[in-house]
Amino acid sequence: MLPKLDILHRITSVGLVAVVRAESADQAMHIADAVIAGRCPAIEVTFTVPGAHKVIEALAARYSHEDLILGAGTVLDPETARIAILSGATYVVSPSLNVDTVRLCNRYQVPIMPGAMTIRDVIEAMEAGADIIKIFPGEAFGPGFLKAIKGPIPQAPLMPTGGVDVSNVAEWIKAGAVAVGAGSTLTGGAKTGDYASITHKAKQFIAAIQAARGK
Repeated sequence: MLPKLDILHRITSVGLVAVVRAESADQAMHIADAVIAGRCPAIEVTFTVPGAHKVIEALAARYSHEDLILGAGTVLDPETARIAILSGATYVVSPSLNVDTVRLCNRYQVPIMPGAMTIRDVIEAMEAGADIIKIFPGEAFGPGFLKAIKGPIPQAPLMPTGGVDVSNVAEWIKAGAVAVGAGSTLTGGAKTGDYASITHKAKQFIAAIQAARGK
């Protein structure tokens, strides 16, 4: 497994985490392949995917660390986190803060990104040892919420997820996001089997993020 700091650096450098939710393991694999083809190496396989740990195992076997930064999402407890790590996940994402999950991930030096909805949530996650705070659901707040958090807590590493699309990703980045998570706005083409559109959308996301960063 890559060192924790290397994983975090790669995620924040690319600035985009593709959230893979799917109706089947096969669909999840196709989505992941399409995203990687779009030059987005950071993928979060959610545990809502049937047989999620098997998908993680398959992706870990198929791709090298150079091509894929593989994470597990919708991790609600330390038991699921441990399964994900043993299956090959190199970072863990949760919709909310579970201190025991954070503790387990820190024990094994695996980056952990719990969800938060309030400034209090953000502070508690930071105090618990979270590496990045997932602002979720992003569509309930908008980029202005990040600016509000960054006022009193400029050191907070924030990653909005939900409501982030190509048209507004630059606003999120300029508001202070270290990265963004994108689900259906990136992978929606999978519903009709249009995986080429996912590859195209991933490239658009990456280009917009780089432009917002002045690169």
